[in-house]
Amino acid sequence: MAGLVVFAERVDWHTRSLLAAIRRHGRTARVISLKSCGFAVGETAHGLLLPGFADDLPEACFVRSVPAGTLEQVTARLGVLHALRELGVRVMNDARAIERCVDKSATTFRLARAGLPTPRTLVLEDRATAQMLVDAAPGDSVLKPLFGAQGRGLARLNPRAALPEAEAVGGVYYLQDFVTPPHGALAGAHEDFRVFVVGGRAEAAMARRGTSWITNIHQGATGVAVAAEGQLADFAVRAAAAVGAAYAGVDLMADASGRLTVLEVNSMPAWRGLYDATGRNMADPLAACLVAETVAA
Repeated sequence: MAGLVVFAERVDWHTRSLLAAIRRHGRTARVISLKSCGFAVGETAHGLLLPGFADDLPEACFVRSVPAGTLEQVTARLGVLHALRELGVRVMNDARAIERCVDKSATTFRLARAGLPTPRTLVLEDRATAQMLVDAAPGDSVLKPLFGAQGRGLARLNPRAALPEAEAVGGVYYLQDFVTPPHGALAGAHEDFRVFVVGGRAEAAMARRGTSWITNIHQGATGVAVAAEGQLADFAVRAAAAVGAAYAGVDLMADASGRLTVLEVNSMPAWRGLYDATGRNMADPLAACLVAETVAA
């Protein structure tokens, strides 16, 4: 075993924060791009190509990002993460959790199986059938890209609104009932919650507030610190566990009656917005979890 690895494409604020937190624990980590990794069966002792490791393996790996690419490229990169886990290397988060969270339908299915409240969701390929479901919906529907992040590509549809052609949604229609804000909410005001979970603990939380129903920080919403406790924390921890994530950013929202519902689980969440809102840098608990569990192993 030869040290820790952070899989990242660039040494940005998040990566620098994580490396500094790891150093505070008396350890070091090297930054590697998954683009530079691969398989070397019959060439290295473990069958992988990991820059700087030769026949050694990392003690543990932290996945900050999996770079986009062709289906073949992404499959190969996730294959490396799968192989590391099978070789006994601890990976935060491993490929299984990443795959479950990237595919929103798999996330929703697992949330429901775990008994967590989540919006009614329909995922199918046939446009005509999807249109019938939108027409018959009890209220507005939300059309989401199956693979997407930061609030990009979302569309709110009124009943009987025309769906786009299949090519515009990658051939898959992912539809959820629109969650109506709680009664008494200010007109034009929207709010949801982001809870950051590390190692089965809700470390910090914020409310994201904006004038758009897409309450993402990258879409102009403002983060306000809230207590990471009670049902908000409980649902977030259970949601992370449902997808097998060692760390996660869990998005929740209160419905018209004030009941919390889980919207999404992010397996490679950013935390700069959370830091700005709460003053807590999630690099600290992330490093502590990575290092402590590595030592314990």
